[in-house]
Amino acid sequence: MGSMFRSEEVALVQLFLPTAAAYTCVSRLGELGLVEFRDLNASVSAFQRRFVVDVRRCEELEKTFTFLQEEVQRAGLVLPPPEGRLPAPPPRDLLRIQEETERLAQELRDVRGNQQALRAQLHQLQLHAAVLGQGHGPQLAAAHTDGTSERMPLLQAPGGPHQDLRVNFVAGAVEPHKAPALERLLWRACRGFLIASFRELEQPLEHPVTGEPATWMTFLISYWGEQIGQKIRKITDCFHCHVFPFLEQEEARRGALRQLQQQSQELQEVLGETERFLSQVLGRVLQLLPPGQVQVHKMKAVYMALNQCSVSTTHKCLIAEAWCSVRDLPALQEALRDSSTEEGVSAVAHRIPCRDMPPTLIRTNRFTASFQGIVDAYGVGRYQEVNPAPYTIITFPFLFAVMFGDVGHGLLMFLFALAMVLAENRPAVKAAQNEIWQTFFRGRYLLLLMGLFSIYTGFIYNECFSRATSIFPSGWSVAAMANQSGWSDAFLAQHAMLTLDPNVTGVFLGPYPFGIDPVWSLAANHLSFLNSFKMKMSVILGVVHMAFGVVLGVFNHVHFGQKHRLLLETLPELTFLLGLFGYLVFLVIYKWLCVSAASAASAPSILIHFINMFLFSHSPTNRPLYPRQEVVQATLVVLALAMVPVLLLGTPLHLLRRHRPHPRRRSAGRQEEDKAGLLDLPDASVNGWSSDEEKAGGLDDEEEAELVPSEVLMHQAIHTIEFCLGCVSNTASYLRLWALSLAHAQLSEVLWAMVMSIGLGLSREVGVAAVVLVPIFAAFAVMTVAILLVMEGLSAFLHALRLHWVEFQNKFYSGTGYKLSPFTFAATDD
Repeated sequence: MGSMFRSEEVALVQLFLPTAAAYTCVSRLGELGLVEFRDLNASVSAFQRRFVVDVRRCEELEKTFTFLQEEVQRAGLVLPPPEGRLPAPPPRDLLRIQEETERLAQELRDVRGNQQALRAQLHQLQLHAAVLGQGHGPQLAAAHTDGTSERMPLLQAPGGPHQDLRVNFVAGAVEPHKAPALERLLWRACRGFLIASFRELEQPLEHPVTGEPATWMTFLISYWGEQIGQKIRKITDCFHCHVFPFLEQEEARRGALRQLQQQSQELQEVLGETERFLSQVLGRVLQLLPPGQVQVHKMKAVYMALNQCSVSTTHKCLIAEAWCSVRDLPALQEALRDSSTEEGVSAVAHRIPCRDMPPTLIRTNRFTASFQGIVDAYGVGRYQEVNPAPYTIITFPFLFAVMFGDVGHGLLMFLFALAMVLAENRPAVKAAQNEIWQTFFRGRYLLLLMGLFSIYTGFIYNECFSRATSIFPSGWSVAAMANQSGWSDAFLAQHAMLTLDPNVTGVFLGPYPFGIDPVWSLAANHLSFLNSFKMKMSVILGVVHMAFGVVLGVFNHVHFGQKHRLLLETLPELTFLLGLFGYLVFLVIYKWLCVSAASAASAPSILIHFINMFLFSHSPTNRPLYPRQEVVQATLVVLALAMVPVLLLGTPLHLLRRHRPHPRRRSAGRQEEDKAGLLDLPDASVNGWSSDEEKAGGLDDEEEAELVPSEVLMHQAIHTIEFCLGCVSNTASYLRLWALSLAHAQLSEVLWAMVMSIGLGLSREVGVAAVVLVPIFAAFAVMTVAILLVMEGLSAFLHALRLHWVEFQNKFYSGTGYKLSPFTFAATDD
């Protein structure tokens, strides 16, 4: 947990990898995930690098794997996960994997092509048999004879007026949505010199490509003349109709139908054998694909990392540069030694100096990951900057709970998060693809603490689903008020809620042991009391939170060797913040402790005192809280205002003074410091990091960078204005704790009064009440989860997020760094 408070020390390491063992070493580093490689060939095109051919072969294999995976999914099969952790295969196995994969893919293409051809042929036979079996002939005969016998032949007897004309037929099938258009076009193009019959198949046929059931419309067209026949064939071709030969004699058609059915049976047997062979091929694909995908992906990643290395002048080794945690350097040395011993030459790693800012490395676990994610969403911290995440673990759930304080709502959130925590190791829970569920699951420990803190603040507010609970005896005696006030029965009937007055003798017996006394929920001045309490509590929490952020900046200044900022920035900031708003907190606490209930009516107003403090005036009607209060307030305002020029000019003047030496002497000193930096290896990559203010002036290193006074002054002026005005706006921003807490309590009260209270008062009979309360409680539960837990919870979450990002972290946290992204196979193994 030591690295949680500040990022770990990271060093730039140079690796000398023998050419024969380079692949093995990088593969081993990928399994461990210790280093982040730097690209030493940034100026070289991706197509001109050393291992581009191997990368292309891996990409071709990935394309083949994609084809095989699509075929597996098309067959409705599920790929099993690979067994165990598979290492990256040696380079000599790439050709073997490629040959096996290509052979299997080609075999699958051939079998799939044969299956498609057989299905298409079977579909044609089934359509042809359906056309012959539909029986269009009788209807056409009935159309010719106007209701005579259905068995009358279509052709007239010899010797008639049309004995020289021959009746021809066109039969086929068309998709149902095309049939009306086809019929209209045939009628108009042939001017009615045809007889067409359309019928829909009773049973749908399987589509040869998709395999889904599809309906078809069969048709039979009789016509006279060759020209009309040509028109009919062209029109059916345009509509992509399936046209089949149609025999005139019924016996011939029956014989053709029997032959088609026999061919269909034979073809189905062949298709069955083909599908069984296809299932065998897919079985081999299921065995090859999962491990092959993992291995090829790792192999490609290794070659991509090797492409970032440069080649030595002797072409006997590869040179790589990588960021690595100092804590992991022994493990890195051991991994390189174990990976290169078989080749007879050991790989070497040593630290080198670097002027670039190292990446930020903060190790997290399943508990701290969500809190670190909140901080990183604002910005990744600079190298070895104070990390706000450990403090966010406590402050974020607490500020959320201040706005969401309710025992019942917090308990529901706590139980939901606890269920996710207890089921976090189940594969089904981890494999869920729902994006909203994944968001909740990743923040399960955050939700757990938010619910736990909400239960705590709910006990302080004494609210459980907006109802007060009497855990301890009340410290108020309403009977004393009733005895001394002379309330009549009529008065009590008209006033359901009464005002609590502690000045009445015997009313206030003592403070409630924990939280707010439940009798306040029955008082008419309940809202006034809670408003005053929560507003002052929000200001106190806000000032303490901001002052804590300023104090955390001290650790940054001390760590980066900027002692001058302690006097020129931190001290003026604390004096300005505590001299004005810290004094406001003092007034609140002093009034709480020193003003009794008897003198509360004539107690001075803190707000008027605070306004008069800035106006250097006093109000005759607002008496002071303590002696010589005006002198103290004037002194604090003058002291706070005096800190503004110190904060504005202190750091720039100090930097100008440090850069005043003669140019020649400065250049000579710079050469000496360069030599010292190269010799002092551990400090070269750690010390000398300036704060964000100095970096804005172009100061990556105070002793080396050229000072630009105008930029430093401008940046310091922006920082001063932002801090001084921010103290006012940020303190007011913490009043959202009061506003959101009040809104949550009132919304809970309205929901109870409008739903549950009405349901409980509908009937006094047990049976009727049980029937009525079931739907009412269901509606109350749904609205509680949807409105109070989800909507109000999200609102409180966003406001707590803003308080941490804007009001807290900007006092000490710059968030201008970048994460250490180690070369690892962890995502591939998962």
